[in-house]
Order: sequence, then C-alpha cells, then structure tokens
Amino acid sequence: MTARAHKGRGATSAPDGRFEQRPVELDAEVAHEKAQRVPETVVRAMPAGRIISTNNSPDIPFDQSINPYQGCEHGCVYCYARPSHSYLDLSPGLDFETRVFYKPNAAALLLGEWEKKSYECKPITIGANTDPYQPAEKTLEITRQLLEHFLEYRHPVNIITKSNLITRDIDLLAELAARNLCSVAISVPTVDDKLKRVMEPRVPSASSRLKAISRLAEYGIPTSVLIAPVIPAINDHEIESILEAVSSAGADQARYIFLRLPHELLDIFTEWLDTHFPDRRDRVLSLVKQASGGRTYDARFWVRQTGRGAYADMLASRFRTASRKLGLEASSYQHTLDRTQFFKPGIQQMGLDF
Repeated sequence: MTARAHKGRGATSAPDGRFEQRPVELDAEVAHEKAQRVPETVVRAMPAGRIISTNNSPDIPFDQSINPYQGCEHGCVYCYARPSHSYLDLSPGLDFETRVFYKPNAAALLLGEWEKKSYECKPITIGANTDPYQPAEKTLEITRQLLEHFLEYRHPVNIITKSNLITRDIDLLAELAARNLCSVAISVPTVDDKLKRVMEPRVPSASSRLKAISRLAEYGIPTSVLIAPVIPAINDHEIESILEAVSSAGADQARYIFLRLPHELLDIFTEWLDTHFPDRRDRVLSLVKQASGGRTYDARFWVRQTGRGAYADMLASRFRTASRKLGLEASSYQHTLDRTQFFKPGIQQMGLDF
C-alpha cells in the first residue's frame, strides 16, 4: 500500500502482517483509492480466554501482566507491540491503531485466577503491551474495573501508560498506594509537541503528562518516568530536558529504553522516516545498527532495551549523569510493592480455604 501521512495516525500505510495470506492483489486504482481514505477507529469486544500473561525474560522486571486492550489508538509509530496484530490477520501498521479490541470479561477472568488455590500473589503489570488508558478506556472503563478488584483483594499492581486519563482513577490509586500496593510509570519520550504529533499522534501532550505526574505525586502515588523509546537523531538530544521536566513535575525515578524494531515494525518505522524525516533516515538507521551489532534489532536479553557499542554507551552515560544529578536514578527497575496483604474476600472471611 502507498505510504502517506494521515492526520492523527502514526503509521503511514497498512502493510500485511507476517502471517497474512492475500491470494488476490488489489489493482493499482483500488489500492490508490484505499490509501487515500482517512482511517477511522473501530473498537470491538473480543472476549479473552485468559487474562494474565506470564513471561520468564530475565531483563523484564515482572513476570505477570494484563493488557485490557489489543491494538492501541495512540498510534505511536515506534510501538514494539505492533507486530502482535499479525496474529489477528491484521496489519501492524494502520490496523494496529484503528482496529482496537477490548476484553469485556477481563475483570471476571482475573477474579477466577485469583480464586484458584494454586494462585501465587506477585505484582501484576497493567499495560506492558498496549496502553490501558488509551481513548477507548474513557467510556469502557475496563482498567478501572480491574483496579477496583486490585484494591478489594489487596493485590499489588504496576501501571504503565502515556495518558493523563490515569488521573481519573486517582481515588483507587491513592488508596492502593497508601498500602504500598501500586506504582505508576508514565512514558515521556519527548517534550516537543511538534514531534509528538507525528510520532505518537493521539497521545496527550507532554504538558498534560507532566501535570498528571504532579497530581499522582501529590496523592503519594510512586511515579516513575520512562523515556521510551530513545530514537537516534530524533529525540536522543532531549534526554536531559525530559529528565529536568519530569523531576520538576514530581517523578521519583526514571529509566530509558532504546528503540526496538522487531518483525514488521522495521518497515513501518522506515516508511515513517521517509515521510516525516527523509533527511535523517540514513543517519537514524545507521545509529540503530551501531547500537544493535550491525543489525536493525538485537533481540538478546540485556541488550535489546539499551543497545551496545559506543553510541549506546554514550546514551547510557548521559542518562546516568543527568538522572543522578536530579535524584532520579532508579534503585530498582520497579518500585517494590507489598505482596503479603493479598486476601480473597468472602472465602477468607468465612475461614474457608479453596
């Protein structure tokens, strides 16, 4: 499909997913007409079979996560989760941000997991793959329903988001935080709203996210910041200014993640560069390769999130120096939450053990 900028969208086309089979090619006229349409967002229910995902990756600070949504209207062009839409026979490009699915049975499935006798309480991260506070959450409230149960069951939870919509749930978050049961990580990869509009078009402005950090901190909710991702020659020059802004807003620690380009994301991101930053394209990709052992993506543990080599070392040094100066250096990847308060209402109150 022809690549072109679409207002309010990150991807510039809808390339086939890696599992998709298309025996009939669109003729040139139909393909051109399709490319000119302004993509509209469609949100549909997709009941899940299970809700808690697990992983054993040594460089990820959690082994349990929940994603209330599949696909994300925020449209961040760099999102490493885009290739997951291929499993639905949908494009990781425009489909990822315009064909969004929510899990209406998320809360019920979560309670079912917790009621199992074999369940072991460990912190769960909400939003590891797609944003739990993307626009659909404003009306669907799937994430809020989950948080109500986290509070009821006294279960620890970490939340990752780019949206100031999280402040809607500050009543629940503050009560959880008072019991050392929650922490929040806000992603702020740029404080330049002109760049934001083309890089993460439907994410709230940087100023809105900074205000959200201040509100969360005001209510005693541990709030860290992710500069995610750091993109060579696009936002890498902002590391110090981002850290200064989030420190002033009240964040208590910060981390960064280097750009990751798995599977179809490489072509999607390259198209975006060709559309918005053609003069920087070669420089960006050259630095990505320098930090990835000569490839565009190094998937090895401990390397994939920070890169390696001279350029990656320079980024790490700059980040370390600035974060130390501002008191944002992270003692651990996530805040340590209390696992001992977890209980099952009703069952334990009756003295039963199922």
